[in-house]
Amino acid sequence: MREARESGGRGQDRGRKKQYKKKFLFRKKKFCKFCDEKIKFIDYKDVRLLQAFTPERSKIFPRRISGTCSKHQRKLMQAIKRARILALIPFTAD
Repeated sequence: MREARESGGRGQDRGRKKQYKKKFLFRKKKFCKFCDEKIKFIDYKDVRLLQAFTPERSKIFPRRISGTCSKHQRKLMQAIKRARILALIPFTAD
């Protein structure tokens, strides 16, 4: 039974490496915009800044996409939520 599995027809490609993996030669390093510009306080009234971190569907971009550090991501989320409560930013898309 064991010999049939090892020499079977379906598992012939097991020894080969996957060739469909993409190689990223030049990947742009993400950096925190707030650390770079030395912004200490993220103001919830600055709608233009907050809308840069929310797409059309009004979701908040995660850290891996926006590139912000964890400290500023928490402050950014708090500012966006405050702006939503005060109706400066919509909760959802129309």
